[in-house]
Amino acid sequence: MSEKELENISDEGEGQLTVDVYQTPEDIVVESTVAGVKPEDIDVDVTSESVTIRGERHRENKIEEGNYFYRECFWGKFSRSVILPQEIDPDKAHSSLKNGVLVIRLPKIHRNKSRKLKVS
Repeated sequence: MSEKELENISDEGEGQLTVDVYQTPEDIVVESTVAGVKPEDIDVDVTSESVTIRGERHRENKIEEGNYFYRECFWGKFSRSVILPQEIDPDKAHSSLKNGVLVIRLPKIHRNKSRKLKVS
């Protein structure tokens, strides 16, 4: 990332989180690398149509600007919202954080487009 891009992120005050979104037969899965972020610093908000991830990566040590050779890592607040391709059940969604990878499993709602009714 160039110095100019880093300045733009700093000016906006929030970085955009990168995500992978894919499906299994039962779930829509959202994965993101959030290395260096504690679980208590991550907020996941799920609706039937979208998921929003917000968090903050804290820098442990204060480094003087003049001591950097490269500065590519993002430190500070980040977020990402994703509109889901299919309706999910937010009450059954769950997330986990392991080895710096956040995984959010969103169970699909399977609605039959039509069904046969028995006439009585």
